[in-house]
Amino acid sequence: MSRLDCSVGIVGAGSMGGAIARGLVASGALDASSIASCDPSASMLEPLAELGIRCFASGDELVALGTDVVILAVKPQILPAVVAPLAGSLEGRLVVSIAAGVNLDTLEGLLPGARVVRVMPNLPIQVLSGASAVCAGTRATADDANLVRDLFASLGSAQVMREDQLDVAGAVSGCGPAYFALFVDDLTRAGVRAGLPAAACREMVLATMRGVAQQLIDSGEHPRAYMDKVTSPGGTTAAGLQAMEASLFYAASDAVDAALERTRELAEA
Repeated sequence: MSRLDCSVGIVGAGSMGGAIARGLVASGALDASSIASCDPSASMLEPLAELGIRCFASGDELVALGTDVVILAVKPQILPAVVAPLAGSLEGRLVVSIAAGVNLDTLEGLLPGARVVRVMPNLPIQVLSGASAVCAGTRATADDANLVRDLFASLGSAQVMREDQLDVAGAVSGCGPAYFALFVDDLTRAGVRAGLPAAACREMVLATMRGVAQQLIDSGEHPRAYMDKVTSPGGTTAAGLQAMEASLFYAASDAVDAALERTRELAEA
């Protein structure tokens, strides 16, 4: 990853805000001195300060630095209260929100004059394997969207898309880590029920998941083609897939639909 020519301030040093800050340094996208973070919790800031990231207790101090990008990494329920005292100082600035369910209309209302970009990242950004959807507001430029995409691409994969697509991406990749974790747990429990020791079964399932993901990424192969490689006609894998596929597809579709419905509810709250 080539180094990016910008500075970033991150409001919030919790699980996502802290992961973004650490990831930007670990990936080589930014030097620690180009990043600032603020959070009322000193314990959240301590590991970031150890990396050389500038840390502040208040958003006012961070915004006063005049960083090229300000990322709002706070929960949607508290976003309006966090933004209200900062809005005047953020006019004309490039501001990124990662708050789920807070749409661009709402964000631009909270930040009049700011160039707003909305991003939906997921938790694997913590290990530089995240997936982030990027959508620019009405005042943001194409260059703004590309810069934000490049920042989040340093944490994994990042795609620019429409806001309605961003909400779907949130329901798929934003929630996806929990879906995959559930599948790991369910497959482990099925193996235990059939006679495997729990710890050994979980380790085998996780190793398999890691290997499949890496092979699919490295090869660019379609998942169906990969399935064909390990499925012999009339074999055990074919029998397992036949039992699983229909119900798994409907379960995945129901999960995405439910997550989208909750996204709409949060936007209307």
